[in-house]
This record gives sequence, C-alpha cells and structure tokens, in this order.
Amino acid sequence: MKSNNNLKILVVDDEKEYREVLQMILESKGYITETACSGKDALEKLKQKNFNLVLSDLIMPGMSGIELLEQIIEKHPETEVIIVTGYGTVQNAVEAMKKGAFTYFIKSHDPEELLIEIGKIKKLAGLENNNELVRSQQIDHNFMLKTKNSRFKKVLDIAEKAAQSNINILILGESGVGKEVFAHYIHHCSDRRGRSFIAINCHALANNVLESELFGHEKGAFTGAVEQRKGRFEAAHGGTLFLDEIGEISLSTQVKLLRIIELKAIERIGSNKSIDVDFRLICATNKNLHKSILEGEFREDLFYRMSTITIEIPPLRDRKEDLTDLIDFFFKRSEAELKKKVNQIEKGVMNFLFYYDYPGNIRELKNIIERLVALSSNGIIKEVDLPEYKKGEQCNNEIVEVKSLKDVRKEFEAKYIAEVLELSDYNMSATARKLDITRRQLFNKITEYNLK
Repeated sequence: MKSNNNLKILVVDDEKEYREVLQMILESKGYITETACSGKDALEKLKQKNFNLVLSDLIMPGMSGIELLEQIIEKHPETEVIIVTGYGTVQNAVEAMKKGAFTYFIKSHDPEELLIEIGKIKKLAGLENNNELVRSQQIDHNFMLKTKNSRFKKVLDIAEKAAQSNINILILGESGVGKEVFAHYIHHCSDRRGRSFIAINCHALANNVLESELFGHEKGAFTGAVEQRKGRFEAAHGGTLFLDEIGEISLSTQVKLLRIIELKAIERIGSNKSIDVDFRLICATNKNLHKSILEGEFREDLFYRMSTITIEIPPLRDRKEDLTDLIDFFFKRSEAELKKKVNQIEKGVMNFLFYYDYPGNIRELKNIIERLVALSSNGIIKEVDLPEYKKGEQCNNEIVEVKSLKDVRKEFEAKYIAEVLELSDYNMSATARKLDITRRQLFNKITEYNLK
C-alpha cells in the first residue's frame, strides 16, 4: 500500500504478538512501521533513523516507557511519543503526558482511537504554516504540565480527576496564564480526546455574530446568510466546547446558553427544529463573575450550571520556582524559530527575567524572550533590547558580569536549592519532595553546587 505521507512509526513492546498486531494495523493504513523489543533497542534504532512517532509500552523489563520517553525528549525532541498502557496504569500514563507524551492509548480500546491520535500527529507534521497549533502543543507538553509548584500540582490533579467525568468546568485565571492550554489538557485526559476540541473567544465577536457562530444558522436567516451553517455546538458534538472569556457575553445570549446546557439541544438561527448535541463544556474567564452577578451583568443560574468544578490557575508570579524551566524553554524555542543562536546574556537581563512580576503571565514572558532573541546580534542578548516600559524596572540583585545562559541557570538553581533546604530544616527527603526530584538527584545537586 502507498505510504501515508511517509509518517514513520516505531512500535516498542516486549510482547512480540502485540508488536506484530500493531505493525499490521498501522501498515494496513499506509504508515511506515518498524518495531523494537525494548527501550534500549528503540534508542539504537532512533540513532540510525528518524521516526515521527514512537508507540511505547509503559511497562517493560529494563527501561520503562517513561524512561524511554525522557530519553527521546532529550535526544530526539522532534519525535512524538504515545504511551500504550492497560487500565491499571492509566494514572502513570497521565504522568507521562506531563513529561511530554503526546497522549496515551489503552490496549483494550478500539485501535481506531489510536489511529485518530496518529492522524493528529500526521496533521501537525504537515501543517508547517500552522505555527500556533504546533506552538500550543509544545507549550502543553514542555512546560504547562511540568511544575515544581505545589499549588500548580494540585490544580493539575483536580483537572485530571475532573476530566474523567462529563461535568461542566470553569477555568479562572489572569490573562496569559494558559487557560486554553488547560482546557486542551482536560480534553486529552477525557474519554472525548479522540473527538473535536472546539474553542471560541466570546469577547472577540459582536453579540449577533457570536450567536451565529455558536448556534449556526439557516440559509436566509438574516442578511448575508447565503447558505446553511452549522454552529460550534454542533461541531463539538461528541467532543469538547471551550468558551473563552465567558464573562463577556450578553444577558440575552446567557439565557440561550443556559437553555442549551440544560436541554443539550440547539436551534439554528432561522429554524424551529431542535438538534440534539452532546458536548463537554469548559468555560474560562479572567473576570470576577461573583461581582458581575451582584452588578446584574451575569446570571447566577448560568454561573452554577457551568461551574460544577472551578479550577483557578495561579499567576506566574506565584510559581517562580518554574521560571528556570520556562525561560530555558522559551529561549530554546525562539532560537529554533528565529534561527539565531544565543551565547551570552548581557548584564541585567537574566536578573530582570527572574525577578520581574509578569502581569501578563506566561504570554508576556514568551513575548519578552522572543523580542530579545529577535533583536540580538552576535549571539548576545542585550539589556537595551528589553521593552521600553520595562527598562526602568530595577531589581536588588544585579549581575556584575556577562555570563553564559548555562552558567546563569546553574547559579539560580543553586541559590533556589539552598533556599528550599533551609526552608525544610535541611531535611533531604522533604527538600526532594518539594523540588520534585529524588533524594539521589538532590544529593548530586548539593555536591555539584558545593552546598554542604
């Protein structure tokens, strides 16, 4: 059979029969497929050839699927990984997604579900101009789900548990914290992950346009309606509908939305025909909806309908321990996207990045670093290239010499570990837990940075 756009897949499983069955299914769909009997065998094959996707069993003798995933992320970052697991280890598979896996597949499920996920990877690989989609996936896998912050970990745990049901979820948080990324994560953790994820920004559209987008319309329903159009509710049938900036919709639209949530049925504009819809609703806002309710701008009954579970994402200033990874990620991504190498950071830049409060949160951090890399010359990131309104932001601790990014990261990490050690009364186990590393890793860091 003709190859399916040359998507190359490596199947890794210690069970020969399962390897062969998967290979047969994938090759019948036109995918170029090879197999490996262990993690070690897989790494050897990855050295010799490039693969777009690795399908890895979670539990294998020797190297586990998680360990293989970590090696692939480090050595072959362009290769996606899907973890294959059984019902009993789904939680471990979710942990794998936090570490960077694209998704997971349960062995007893219909292989069609796996083919749908592979189709998404194929689509991503072919959408060279769809940078925002690729960017969103990278953000999700590389840092939004990887954290040392205890509050953020609790929020992730709530999201994972909430995803297992079809209850409505309200995501709160300041602008730029990544509410849509969280909504994507909930969708991917749910049974609906193989279906559509439909997102719409309610604030970006005028009220009459928003209703047409949500409910759809019949031909001739209004001026300009030259053909029938399905709305976002119908498009999300079987999947997830994400309504961002929900606090901005009008009271008349709120009434209609409440009815749809209660009845799970819609009527297109210009029609009296009721259409059943099955969707998981996730809403998000940075507004104080309780205040909006008191001021008569938001319906209390709608609020309670759409917020069975409320998840509040902490701002970046409250999870400063994640800054090292975030800064590192954005510099590397900007280097790759802009095709510019960063060798040195000028006096004051890293100090600013670590101590600035980021009112615009992760989005602002990303924009600042992209700007710095874009304006850099000869591999040097310059303080003068910080946005004008930020040059006056002074920090107490100044960098007195130009250092490499690697050296600055090490200094910050050493300082942070020392602070957590002191906070934990030098209890190694407690410190390791707070840093989300093993005791051995902590001991190695203490030795490396001479913190004894």
